[in-house]
Amino acid sequence: MPSPLPGRRSLLALPLLAATAPAGAQESFPARPLRFVVPFAAGGNTDAMARLYGAFITRRLGQPVVVENRTGAAGAIGTEAVVRARADGYTLLLGSPGSIVNGPLLTASPRYDTFTDLTPVAMLGQVPMVIITRPTLPIRTLGELVAYSRANPQGVTIGTSGIGGANHLPLELFKAATGANLVHVPFRGGGATLPDFLAGNLDGILIELSTVLDLHKDGRGRILGVAAPARSPLVPEVPTFIEQGQAGFVAASFVALFAPAGTPEAALRVLQGVMTEAMADPEVKTRMLGFGADLATPEELTTPGMQAFLRGEREKAQRAIAIAGLKPE
Repeated sequence: MPSPLPGRRSLLALPLLAATAPAGAQESFPARPLRFVVPFAAGGNTDAMARLYGAFITRRLGQPVVVENRTGAAGAIGTEAVVRARADGYTLLLGSPGSIVNGPLLTASPRYDTFTDLTPVAMLGQVPMVIITRPTLPIRTLGELVAYSRANPQGVTIGTSGIGGANHLPLELFKAATGANLVHVPFRGGGATLPDFLAGNLDGILIELSTVLDLHKDGRGRILGVAAPARSPLVPEVPTFIEQGQAGFVAASFVALFAPAGTPEAALRVLQGVMTEAMADPEVKTRMLGFGADLATPEELTTPGMQAFLRGEREKAQRAIAIAGLKPE
């Protein structure tokens, strides 16, 4: 597990020290409730992490964290709302690949620039992606999915969190690598795919493991493969994409905390300090491992470390877009 950053105790003491400042001094942060904007529907991976970390912040800093789901345009609507918000540290974004990396690259005229309009605060975690299909389909492996889709003129419908979303590019890469006849069905967030999947209106979903783990375990869905370097201990019976012939196929969805550009350094330090504390909290670690998530590294709990991570993610996404032949719309 990642170790706390140096200086954690002094960082976390900032709000307590400020609270004892003389009358008339600048108010301590946070002095009122915070707002977490989740740009996807409730029930998905991003929403679950928002509520987990929001509850921890409330316990640690003594201020409520209100989670607001603002859906649409593969996360762009909620993201833009945070970009336009006051840069005071009280309105924060739960960003993921679709809204932060893929969406701007696949939009002809993006309404925000991730690298200039937002300040990364800290990584919350990364969860591997999976393909899950209806248990009534005669499919148990990725190879059988490819063969079944090719044998059906109408193909196999696969839902994702939206065009440009975290799950979209991995789906396109899988299609390009295998020639599978998979019909992309975009939704407003990963969680929004579940009702149609359970109603039998979707053949499958490409989604984060945590979102569909229970469906697999209770037989309402069948996970065909995990897009991770090694099998997940949560579903050890399910082989990876790599084991099934897709060399190097790894796809994970990160969730990170972002603030509007220009947010005061003092507020960022408090938030990064409490996120460092969260990574060492037994309850948070247990819940995150239950998601199948990897916790943040010490570097990913800093703004420079997150900026380096995001540059790497953008480069990977640009390569994937070129391979898949996608064009900005």
